[in-house]
Amino acid sequence: MGYSVGQVAALAGVSIRTLHHYDEVGLLRPGCRTANGYRQYDDADVGRLRDVLAYRELGFSLEQVRSILDDPQADPASHLRDQHRLVRERIARLERVLTHLEKMMEARQMGIDLTPEEQLEVFGPDWPGEEYAAEAEQRWGETDAWRQSQQRTSRMMKQDWLAVKAETEALESDLAAALTAGVAPGDERAMDLAERHRLGIERFYDVSYEMHRGLAQMYVADPRFTQHYDDRAPGLARWLHDAIVANAQRHGG
Repeated sequence: MGYSVGQVAALAGVSIRTLHHYDEVGLLRPGCRTANGYRQYDDADVGRLRDVLAYRELGFSLEQVRSILDDPQADPASHLRDQHRLVRERIARLERVLTHLEKMMEARQMGIDLTPEEQLEVFGPDWPGEEYAAEAEQRWGETDAWRQSQQRTSRMMKQDWLAVKAETEALESDLAAALTAGVAPGDERAMDLAERHRLGIERFYDVSYEMHRGLAQMYVADPRFTQHYDDRAPGLARWLHDAIVANAQRHGG
């Protein structure tokens, strides 16, 4: 079956000028011409055009496409396999780009103005995602604490976040060490660690002792927080809760 240049252009969604150019550069020559000299394409030509457009979509130059398609060792099945593999690779790259963009959006939503590389350095690949930011905003978005946290984090630079990370790591290490050493939650050493914990949060928003007790309750009520601390040392979430309560009582909160 023969197709005119206009018909092929309509089928493929390209311009007639594009098909003329492909003919001129030897990329897609029509199988024959009519008695009047008009280009006439057959089914094989249309199949080759499909391959041309597929490889062009994948970013290959016209010269590269011609080299691929004119390879005497290749066949239609191999072209399909190659295109399938290349599309898979492109999808994987785009998924990485999408993940990268989502991380940037999460950071913006949380008021964190860091480059993606700085985010990775500070928070690591598994820092809390958009669902946690959305949940936090839903819970506390109308509170003074939320507004304070948004204002304060918006002014924080990379070094500020690195300092937070180091301080948090040191505190949680000291908490686990105290629990492991058998320090009771009501001991002054435990209460001092609980006070360090409260002051660490105050970097982001004002934390009364009553509010700190509420956060402590969340550490044992929400499995996500419980796991975070218990991964440090079994039972640490409950121990920290009790130390925070004792510290609040010490300060009349």
